[in-house]
Amino acid sequence: MAKRLAAAEKEVLVEVVRFTQKNGLKGSDGGWKDFLARNDKKFGDSVSDPRKRSRDVLLAFLHTFSKDFQKYFGKLVKRQKERSDVQQHMIDFPDDVSPEQKLVRLTAEHSEYRKNYCFPSYQEGWKVLRIGEVSSLVSSSAMLAIDCEMVLCHDGTEALVRVCVVDNNLKVKLDTLVKPSKAITDYRTHITGVSKKDLEGVTSSLVDVQKSLKRILSKGKNLIGHSLYRDLCALKIDYSQVIDTAYIFKYANLPTTASASLNSLCKSVLGYSVREEGAPHNCLKDAEAAMNLVLAKLKHGFNDPIEVTVSSVTESDASKLFAHRIPVHLPCQELCKVFSGNPRIDDKIDSRIRGEFYSTCISFNDVDEVEKAFEALDGQMTKDSGGRLQKQVLLKLNNGDVVSFYVRKMVYGSRPNQFEVPKKRPQLTEDAEPKHADVDQQNKKRKSKKHVN
Repeated sequence: MAKRLAAAEKEVLVEVVRFTQKNGLKGSDGGWKDFLARNDKKFGDSVSDPRKRSRDVLLAFLHTFSKDFQKYFGKLVKRQKERSDVQQHMIDFPDDVSPEQKLVRLTAEHSEYRKNYCFPSYQEGWKVLRIGEVSSLVSSSAMLAIDCEMVLCHDGTEALVRVCVVDNNLKVKLDTLVKPSKAITDYRTHITGVSKKDLEGVTSSLVDVQKSLKRILSKGKNLIGHSLYRDLCALKIDYSQVIDTAYIFKYANLPTTASASLNSLCKSVLGYSVREEGAPHNCLKDAEAAMNLVLAKLKHGFNDPIEVTVSSVTESDASKLFAHRIPVHLPCQELCKVFSGNPRIDDKIDSRIRGEFYSTCISFNDVDEVEKAFEALDGQMTKDSGGRLQKQVLLKLNNGDVVSFYVRKMVYGSRPNQFEVPKKRPQLTEDAEPKHADVDQQNKKRKSKKHVN
């Protein structure tokens, strides 16, 4: 693995260094910027873009990691080479490329792909699946569609509870309930359709499911799903031969970085709804719907932008603020400290967990109270992926640490486009220097200022 890393081209090493940045990985000299500050006496960390650094510097940084990490980096190098070989083969032999492989490429070209499909597969329990030989891969038409349901565990994380897989004939290849290894605090039956009683006698584990998927995905089959990266995170599987139905259609009435829900996409493309409003998910039907969307795309093209149904805004939504990218270790009731008025949080109903972060809704008495609370909230004004105004807020904890999260209104109308986003830093809720904060977006904007640690 060390030889593979040493022989890698600069472009590949750049991607590996970016991976360490995204996941906050640190070697013996700290993270990427720490390494530059310590070892580059001339420029320090002022030139932190990996593309602007020499191959030798990139390699020297990666060699500061443990042998286990270097072994993993070797796998990343191999993965990058496989992708590069696939792209080159598609250029050299365009007639050999299957329509399905073109959808894999379309998925990978989406603006949100790099962010969402960068998995922490170096962590314990993750499996990295091979994609097979390049020549057979680009011509492969075999497809499987998957959908998963997750429950909430006692430590604030999500765990897989059901997984369904169908082939392109809608034949069921896998439909199983999974017993989480952690204690369950919320079955989310109103969403998952799974209750405590359903899991009585269930013995299948996440490892069992991983083994089954490794077998049925052999020889580089194309895996389909809607916002598939969420399912892969729940499965702890890193697989690159994917078709994401949220990414392969263009939307006429949504921002370029936004995607439609599975239900609204099926209404527009297939002419039917997957479920009635308020009904729980049906894992099997969702997998079938994802497959049907791809089959429709292959048959009819849908190359022009389509209009999708946007969820209607209720009076209840107008009296809420939406907080997201909240670290899972931060109790949601702590959020109330930063808001004026009479904020309330229903953590069991409104919370949504994605990896190391969660989101929730903060309710107020009326719309006026929401407006005042958002206006009074200290924070840097930015825009989310849908172009809506939000504030990045820093909250100081009792132990002195500082965490960050984002807050926006649930209802904006046309007002977001009437404001310029200021470039000032967010203010702490207490007058103190932060010792630790999640300031990923803020760091991208500041190139030479001192970072919050």
